[in-house]
Amino acid sequence: MRRYPFVQLDVFTSTPLEGNPLAVFPDGRGLSDAEMQALAREMNLSETTFILPRDAALERERGVRVRIFTPEEELPFAGHPTLGTAYYLHRRSGASEVRLELEAGTIPVTFRAGDGDVFGEMHQNDPEFGSVHSCEPIAHVAGLAVDDLDTSLPIQTVSTGLAFAIVPVRTREALERLHFDLHRAAEYVENSDAKFLYFVTRDARNSQARLEARMIFSNGEDPATGSAAGCAAAWMVAHGVARPDEPALIEQGHLVHRLSHIHVCASRKGDRVVNVRVGGNTVEVLRGEVAW
Repeated sequence: MRRYPFVQLDVFTSTPLEGNPLAVFPDGRGLSDAEMQALAREMNLSETTFILPRDAALERERGVRVRIFTPEEELPFAGHPTLGTAYYLHRRSGASEVRLELEAGTIPVTFRAGDGDVFGEMHQNDPEFGSVHSCEPIAHVAGLAVDDLDTSLPIQTVSTGLAFAIVPVRTREALERLHFDLHRAAEYVENSDAKFLYFVTRDARNSQARLEARMIFSNGEDPATGSAAGCAAAWMVAHGVARPDEPALIEQGHLVHRLSHIHVCASRKGDRVVNVRVGGNTVEVLRGEVAW
């Protein structure tokens, strides 16, 4: 029998059974692409990661090689898998910085202790701003009226490794009323420069949160989307929702009973948004082994 241990973590929370769950396989050597994809389907979480250990000198130079899979496909980058996998490596090594080599490039994650928890912060790639979207087709996809959208801000594609259209919604009530049509959404993004849609509102239930967010995709509703949160951080600074280098909190996961706290920040250099940071806590909840 082939045996592969795994660890399950809850990311963007310090409370077990909240946040976004992630399965991490600490040693994916010997697995084919098809087997990694099959294991991600078996885990049936939004993402599963596979660490591919290699020569220590190469890891110091380029980072620890990690691959990220949803139940349907491999992703070049995703936020909570990056933070969660780095947390696992940090707990194993004690290193204050962990560098992951992903398909989208090398992402550094730094760790600091505080209040009994370990807080991790990833530095995402500098954002690339894409097209501005019309309100009507987005409202159609979301099952909302155009008036439900916050037209004082643009619907814009942003990517720090994975492209999201940031969709501002006027009220929390409208955000909760989303009637997301996956088929229409797939048709829409196939003909756009966005991979996914990330719905946000400034009308957050927590007065300390700058945004409340939802992200729905083929595997259901995502409790936390760190890659989208980085894009939202860049979008906020670009459009005056947050000041450069101002820490901001995004809450996500309320409606799936997995509250997530995503801490974001971004800088400005001239007319460019740079230095996108996304952080949060992580807790381990499960260890197991897959054998076949």
